[in-house]
Parts: sequence; structure tokens; C-alpha cells
Amino acid sequence: RTRILGEIFGRMKQQFRPEAAGGLTALIRWKITGESEAVYETAIADGACRVTPGRSDADARTTLVMGDAEFLKLVSGNGNPVTMFMTRKLKVAGDVGLASGLTRYFDIPKA
Repeated sequence: RTRILGEIFGRMKQQFRPEAAGGLTALIRWKITGESEAVYETAIADGACRVTPGRSDADARTTLVMGDAEFLKLVSGNGNPVTMFMTRKLKVAGDVGLASGLTRYFDIPKA
């Protein structure tokens, strides 16, 4: 699990679309639940994206909480984030507007 999550989050930097993000500055915290909780953070600033494992002391603009299966569906383009949110399989704390627009900032592969 750790290896798979590391691979997925490691690719976010390459899939980031700086032209779509414009002047966005945000820290997005991802909490992936399951056997144990895994936390990653995506920092977007100055047209760049940086991903780090673990939780920092910084305040996240939005936090996304979901299970392993939901996360894999979301990042592979096989899950509808709106449906996941409405059925409470994806929980969002903080800036819901930012969370709802995250897919436009990344090239999401179709599996």
C-alpha cells in the first residue's frame, strides 16, 4: 500500500498543469483511510506543485478524506468526485470549491 500510494503521489508533480492553476496558492491534505491512515500533502504555489508524505504543521486550505478504493478510483479517472462526495465516500474539510476544481489542475490518466 505504501509503495502504491508513493508511486501515485510521486507522479502528481508530472501531471500538474501549471497553466490551469494560474496564481493558485494552496495546501491540499490527502487522508487515505484503510488498514491505517496515510497522509500526503500537495502544495501548489508559483506555478509549481510539490508533494510530500506526512502531515505538516501548516494549515491546509482543503483536506480530502477517502478510503483506499475511492482514492484509486479518483486518481485513475474511474470515479466521479461529485458522486463520491454526495454519497460520503469522499469527505472534504475546508475549501469545498477548491476541492471540486482539483481535477482541472492535473492530467488524470484513464485506467
